[in-house]
Amino acid sequence: MRLATWNVNSVRQRAARLLPWLDERRPDVVCLQETKLADDAFDTLLGEELADRGYAVARHGEPRWNGVALLSRVGLENTVYGLPDGPGFPHAEARAVSATCAGIRVHCVYVPNGREVDSDHYRYKLAWLDALRNSLDDGNTVVAGDLNIAPTDADLFDPARFVDSTHVTPAERDALHALGLVDVVRERWPEERVFSYWDYRAGMFHQDLGMRIDLVLATADVAARTAAAWVDRKARKGAGPSDHAPVIVDLDTAPDGDIGPVVPPPSAPRRR
Repeated sequence: MRLATWNVNSVRQRAARLLPWLDERRPDVVCLQETKLADDAFDTLLGEELADRGYAVARHGEPRWNGVALLSRVGLENTVYGLPDGPGFPHAEARAVSATCAGIRVHCVYVPNGREVDSDHYRYKLAWLDALRNSLDDGNTVVAGDLNIAPTDADLFDPARFVDSTHVTPAERDALHALGLVDVVRERWPEERVFSYWDYRAGMFHQDLGMRIDLVLATADVAARTAAAWVDRKARKGAGPSDHAPVIVDLDTAPDGDIGPVVPPPSAPRRR
């Protein structure tokens, strides 16, 4: 199984990139975040194209903001829309959808940003993560998406730039670790420079000044099946990209081989 997660930052703006990417990489299960479309609009835009490619779709969206979608060519069973018992801000937001895909319970999530430390948004983020933890099963589970947390300082291009900011606070990292899951990419590449998000500001992407906040987390039984785990940096290049790149995890077999943590490598990486 090839599983991928991608914050597309508006599926309407990214459709012309998403569909060719699906044809090129041929993932079996795809978690999309920040679709920014109501469900009917998502179906109108992509329903026929995805069906032609063999994908069943579980989408949970809202106009303009948030939105997640789970695409699968290996089945969608027992689909749950939203986060059970999750907090709202003040109302529930479209940030989670889960289903069983070929025996694995896949949770596609878009964790709240948090905005400023100790703000109402920040407390909402921590409460949301706690509700996510309570919703997880014990075995054969994957949580994939934009977690809006850099697990360690190694996942930042310059940790000093993020002092007193969200995404890196002890409380956020503790909440992430409390999920009790294996960080599949970091487990496979413990010492490598790996990012999945780069600000749109000029030069950030090409200098590889990024963060790793798009994660694939798995129970140990699923993580043990990993044959390859990598960031598809190529999808961040060119005209009109998302500010995030897809993260791809191959289970059991690796169609492209164990090709390294980032494909292709940064064009002008900044070294620590």
